[in-house]
Amino acid sequence: MMRLALLSCLSLLTATLAAAEPTVRRPNILFFIMDDWGMGHAGAYGCRWIKTPNFDRVAREGLLFTNAYTPTAKCAPSRSTIMTGRYPWQLGAAANHQCIFPPEYGIFPEALTAGGYFYATTGKVWGPGSMLDAQGKPRAYAGKAYNQAKAKPPTSGITNNDYATNFEHFLRDTSPDQPWFFWAGPIEPHRDYEAGTGARLGGKKPADVDRVPGYWPDNEVVRNDLLDYAYEVEHADRHLGRMLAALEQAGRLDDTLVIVTSDNGMPFPRVKGHMYENANHLPLAVRWPRGIREPGRRVEAYVSFIDLAPTFLEAAGIAWKDSGLAPSPGRSLFDAFGAAPDLAKTRDHVLVGRERHDFGRPNDAGYPVRGIVKDGRLYLENAEPTRWPCGNPETGYLDTDASPTKSFILQARRDKGRDPHWDLCFGLRPAQELYDLRTDPDCVRNLLAPPTTAPGAAELRAQLWAELKASGDLRALGRGAEYEAYPSADVRRRGFYEKYLRGEKLDANWVIPSDWEPAPLK
Repeated sequence: MMRLALLSCLSLLTATLAAAEPTVRRPNILFFIMDDWGMGHAGAYGCRWIKTPNFDRVAREGLLFTNAYTPTAKCAPSRSTIMTGRYPWQLGAAANHQCIFPPEYGIFPEALTAGGYFYATTGKVWGPGSMLDAQGKPRAYAGKAYNQAKAKPPTSGITNNDYATNFEHFLRDTSPDQPWFFWAGPIEPHRDYEAGTGARLGGKKPADVDRVPGYWPDNEVVRNDLLDYAYEVEHADRHLGRMLAALEQAGRLDDTLVIVTSDNGMPFPRVKGHMYENANHLPLAVRWPRGIREPGRRVEAYVSFIDLAPTFLEAAGIAWKDSGLAPSPGRSLFDAFGAAPDLAKTRDHVLVGRERHDFGRPNDAGYPVRGIVKDGRLYLENAEPTRWPCGNPETGYLDTDASPTKSFILQARRDKGRDPHWDLCFGLRPAQELYDLRTDPDCVRNLLAPPTTAPGAAELRAQLWAELKASGDLRALGRGAEYEAYPSADVRRRGFYEKYLRGEKLDANWVIPSDWEPAPLK
């Protein structure tokens, strides 16, 4: 009898102690990713002409990353690296824009859903392209989409998606017993912009822009284009603020891992779609009071978008081997969350590269590039330097979105016969490039321009190609032509160049008629 009573007491004590111990709760995750928002364009990075109080709050109350990079600066392939934790050249056809995503590669939304998370989205998630499973059915990369709430947009260039209200509707559908992941994908500041809105609605003046990069002319046209871009960045940031407020009001902000970033650099010449510093180097801030030690830090170590999927899965308590995703060279950012003292030594470089982005070259050819960023230097190799990096001039330089800046530079070349900004933005490029990002962040002074040589270039090249080969990059294995053979998901525009030469009427709505040169350039 006494033994039974003792066992009963012990059992009760054990239960009481277990109940008193806090359980480790998997965090909710809010992933907020703007479309075409460039590095440095936030108050947290010292920018004064673009107001981002809500991004700044995330950085102030969490971590601000100063060396975050996408491996490739175009929407679909960049987002493919986020989905999989793999480099674009490890994803077959998904290295390309407008790709047919290979069904054999798992994606983190499927892993989270299988692991018990409620996965939902608003706005842009992945694309453009096609993502089907092995049976030809659409994959659930967008989860449950919350896009029903609409609001009158302040300009014609801004969508009517009320992202924040849609997030509030999502929150009402969540349960305290189920963790969730919400992908908030504002389309802004993607083109196009309603001209003059930065000045007219944003109250900005051209003189507010503190610096125009050296690869563009510094004039009123370019500065006003930048102000219109700034207005759309601020629009997206306001939605972020409303989402944070909704979480705070619901008492769930501190239980939520908040990650804010962009998919690639701003939609301007020599930036989006290219491999220079301002194309791949992106804003990144993370807030998670329950998971980040010593918040308010700046993280100088190099991190890559291939690190995001491992971060999401570790937060969700899902082992990579159990996720259904292919092996990843990425590493969870939890080492940064924990304030690892040797972080800069263990994360000392990132790889970048591209294959085919948009149309406009003979045979739908791409412009393959591989590169490495290390020790404040960017080394690039252009595999096909005889090709036009932005697409052929006679088909509108389709790898560069239409803009007042683009139009001005193109017209300057036509007027002058030669223009230094056109050379930088649209001209042919050498096989090898090296830039000192500490003194030349615009990447306008190639340290390998003949007959120049630069110390350390050979070492960077050796490391780049060793890692590419180890990662299974087909270009490093002598099979680069396979990337060019993958068909585009956009059936209507396949063979764009040849169709144009035959006189077919073609729609390329991201360029304007004046972008098209009347004849090929030599």
